[in-house]
Amino acid sequence: MHAFAKVNGLATGEPMATHPPQRATRPSRAEAELAVRTLIRWAGDNPDREGLVDTPARVVRAYDEWFAGYGKDPAEFLQRTFVEAAGYDEMIVLRNIGFVSHCEHHMVAIIGCAHIGYLPRGRIVGISKVARIVDAYSKRLQIQEKMTAEIADSLEAGLRPHGVAVVVEGVHGCMASRGVHKSHANMVTSCMRGRFRDEACTRHEFLSAVYRATDSRPGNLFP
Repeated sequence: MHAFAKVNGLATGEPMATHPPQRATRPSRAEAELAVRTLIRWAGDNPDREGLVDTPARVVRAYDEWFAGYGKDPAEFLQRTFVEAAGYDEMIVLRNIGFVSHCEHHMVAIIGCAHIGYLPRGRIVGISKVARIVDAYSKRLQIQEKMTAEIADSLEAGLRPHGVAVVVEGVHGCMASRGVHKSHANMVTSCMRGRFRDEACTRHEFLSAVYRATDSRPGNLFP
């Protein structure tokens, strides 16, 4: 019932507990732009030179998009489901849901994709809503392990299916552009619930569907 971190397919630690995000008081746009000016000065440049004078406003607008997930409730995307599906009760898999998130430790991009499957229990949801759930959680300061579990939690609570499976793959800018500078490292996390966790054949069917025909890993996204 937990997400396990994996690097190159190998488990690296204990199950990760998930916690709801703690919301802070949001500063004004002017305060945010002033903070960007401070960081530009800290980097060693002049925020008033021509090429940088509009950068604080651009960065704040980019933050509006990158972190739009804080203003979304993933549960709302699952409020409308369909029961008239001709009795369909087989596995539903959506592969290669691309995302851009940001590491909460260094605020550097995580670029990757999510693969999601579930076994419906009389209710299915539009596939765009599954992608929106990924967006809602990825567009926050994140660690990949927590995001994987949050996606699974949301689908399990909203659909009450027989099982949920989530695999997330990501290339982490904080590892590619600083520190150890390993641009080819690709992190894989998974969370299996219900029959996907309890039945090896069901889990194998999901993983075979995810990786059938093509290698869908995000690969080397940072040169």
